[in-house]
Amino acid sequence: MISRYGYDVVGTVLVLSVLGTVLASLFVDVRIVRFGIIAVLVLLLLFTLYFFRDPDRTSPEGDNLIVAPADGEVVAISPLREEEYLKKDAIQVSIFMSPLNVHVNRFPVSGTVGFYRYVPGEYIMAYEEKSSLRNERTLIGIENARCRVLFKQVAGFIARRIVAHVRVGDHAVAGERFGMIKFGSRVDVIVPREAGISVKLGQKTVGGETVLAVLP
Repeated sequence: MISRYGYDVVGTVLVLSVLGTVLASLFVDVRIVRFGIIAVLVLLLLFTLYFFRDPDRTSPEGDNLIVAPADGEVVAISPLREEEYLKKDAIQVSIFMSPLNVHVNRFPVSGTVGFYRYVPGEYIMAYEEKSSLRNERTLIGIENARCRVLFKQVAGFIARRIVAHVRVGDHAVAGERFGMIKFGSRVDVIVPREAGISVKLGQKTVGGETVLAVLP
């Protein structure tokens, strides 16, 4: 299944690929050049379809679970003081998404969206720690009867567009899709300090399925 967040890009690449193939077939006489152009266009289309894939996921049950909002690799687990939304000591789990990962983002916990902010910024490599504070990003806070959780969609060096169909007051369900970051990025999940972290550095995550933390 192709993500609805990628229909515009997939449609554009499909049209350009078909048009380019037709023009190459009509006007490029050198066979190896013609086949080379067509091969590049086909590969571009296949990569675009692969990038915007959106597989179904089944989230684990439990209102005390915080699940990964994205596919990728855990690149940081860091204690910090979060003053913008949680306003308490917390732990940040950072997931780096390469261009080969599924880039659809999912809510890490169920509850009500209590905070949303978009921050323009730079495009530092997303695996670098400073990207969390300096890159373009969205901040989304969810609260429920147990806790508050803040997570960030962070644009990377290649990623130039963040999609977040979220408004304050929305009802969030853990594991449900809400947006994506296009072409390489990072997601930070900030949970209360008392939560038990269930992942390790270097571990691969599956969005909507991997348990990042367990609330007491």
